[in-house]
Amino acid sequence: MATVQVNFFSKSMRREVSFNALLPVDLPVIPGQSETAIQQQPLKSLYLLNGYSGNQWDWITFTRIRELADRYRIAVFMPAGENHFYVDDEDKGELYGQYVGQELVAFTRELFPLSTRREHTFIGGLSMGGYGAIRNGLKYAEHFGGIIALSSAILPYKIANAEPGYSDGIADYKYFTRVFGDLSKLEGSDKDPEALVMQLKESGALIPNIYMACGTEDFLLDVNQRFRDFLLREHVPVTYTESAGVHNWDFWNDYITLALDWLASNEPSEQ
Repeated sequence: MATVQVNFFSKSMRREVSFNALLPVDLPVIPGQSETAIQQQPLKSLYLLNGYSGNQWDWITFTRIRELADRYRIAVFMPAGENHFYVDDEDKGELYGQYVGQELVAFTRELFPLSTRREHTFIGGLSMGGYGAIRNGLKYAEHFGGIIALSSAILPYKIANAEPGYSDGIADYKYFTRVFGDLSKLEGSDKDPEALVMQLKESGALIPNIYMACGTEDFLLDVNQRFRDFLLREHVPVTYTESAGVHNWDFWNDYITLALDWLASNEPSEQ
């Protein structure tokens, strides 16, 4: 397993950024198995997003993602969300959504031996990163065949039309307006996952396969159930699971394994 930290100038962010990468390109030789055939196959890719107050080291530090990348032979790319929910900040000129949903995909495909097939390209995350995966997996659906969303902070359900003085105990009205813009215009915008789903349906575009999981004691359970119910009403295929758990790494470590099992069982065979 090659572990790489990459720094490059992002046009979307207008500055140098860094991301971590796990690349299963140095697999050991197994007797009776063709080393050449394995190495010549392009890698599947997963763009894995961290949660609020985290960074690009979280997944490597707190989960088995390195082992899983080896097991499933999938390249994993971990950018930093910087508490910005992976949406574009047009006023500041830092387009986080465009960066993770478009530029990072294109850049890593140029740099590493990745499959360019949509069905081999996935985006996932936890909490803030779960929302970021949903939002950008849908907004840039032409790139992604699957979305993994764990304990997702689908905040538009909570903060749309919020008024000054609003606080959820973690952040307040000023923060949410700084990140999401005018909260009275949030519903129906490209930051609203329901609106993005409806746009894809109306255009006849492919919608990525979606895997969602949330703990039954998680404070975000209600918004995860609400988005699940919306997807089911709109006949959008979703794999949704709940089990005992709170908003912590014990839950996410278990479910990133199950999510990659799901990806492996749902993707077409390599050709």
